[in-house]
Amino acid sequence: MPQKNDPAAARRRTWQILRPFAAGLLSVLLVVLTVIGVLRYVLSHFVYPVNAEDNTPIEVVIPSGSSASKIASLLYNARGQDEQGLIVSTASFKVYVDFTGKANALKAGTYVLSRNMTIPEIVNILCAGNETRRVTRFTIPEGYTVSEVAQSLFEAGILETQDDFLALCTDGTLLSSPYMEPLTNGADRRFALEGYLFPDTYEVYEDAAAADILKKMLNRFSVVFTEEDANRAQELNMTVDQVITLASMIEKEAAADEDFARVSAVFHNRLYRGMAMESCATLSYALGVRKFTFTQEELATVSPYNTYKNKGLPVGPICNPGRAAIDAALYPEETYLSEGYLYFCNMDPKTTNRLVFSKTYEEHQSNVALYSPAWE
Repeated sequence: MPQKNDPAAARRRTWQILRPFAAGLLSVLLVVLTVIGVLRYVLSHFVYPVNAEDNTPIEVVIPSGSSASKIASLLYNARGQDEQGLIVSTASFKVYVDFTGKANALKAGTYVLSRNMTIPEIVNILCAGNETRRVTRFTIPEGYTVSEVAQSLFEAGILETQDDFLALCTDGTLLSSPYMEPLTNGADRRFALEGYLFPDTYEVYEDAAAADILKKMLNRFSVVFTEEDANRAQELNMTVDQVITLASMIEKEAAADEDFARVSAVFHNRLYRGMAMESCATLSYALGVRKFTFTQEELATVSPYNTYKNKGLPVGPICNPGRAAIDAALYPEETYLSEGYLYFCNMDPKTTNRLVFSKTYEEHQSNVALYSPAWE
């Protein structure tokens, strides 16, 4: 029989008295922890943005007829499949729009959002709506000059005026390429960006500003001209601008695919020998004409683009060359290069777009005498 003052019995009696209070306290603690967990989930999925520090604009296009699930997917993958997009999860977005009754109020359109926005902020913008901007397409052919590009865009109704576009083309700092120094217009260069409006087919908004259109073309050049190209230019002891200048001359001189690398070989041989390039295309650019023959007065034109009067390459490109011309500038035809071809001229332009090549001046003169009557 336990003693009246048994300590163990006293502890049991005390625990029996305190146990209900402890159980109640534990229950309250569990409830608090659950509430905190739920609150954290709600905050992280519905209140906190994906990245409060990232305000980089991200364009999202919501097509007409898109469901809430489709919109959630577009927002979640706004930066690509492997990048965290504009929302933490598609489920949280759908739960929010269903709970708030806004699932059917989301509108199609083109939106500019950022990762520092919360789901409520994004939903409010999508519900307010943004009229879809119409897109137009245009193509710039190989060999167009800056002036021809501006005129083409103006005639297509994409530019309201050519003036802003042409003025921007004098600013070489607009071209951002890791492989070259910023271009400068200089006192003699007509357009700093001549040569860098890469010929291609583009899509732009119908109300796009001249700067937006120009930047798109320059960005395309930065993608097309690769590190491998830049390394090859170094092997040739040429700058990127010199390569593009040479490519622009090739683009204008050669019409047949087979002649691109051969014309390049002739120009490389002349550069190596310190000869004048004597390119009709460069003088045509200086004079603003397109012709096969020139008077003595025209040949004596004072211009940094006149390669009859000045040795070496002109001060800058004379058109915007395509990929084939750039490749030719970087990789001249080896046989014509090693055998020292120095001349070429047109054949009969009415029957063929091919050129005829020669190694000596005497051979060249014979070819000119043969074909020049057809150049008129």
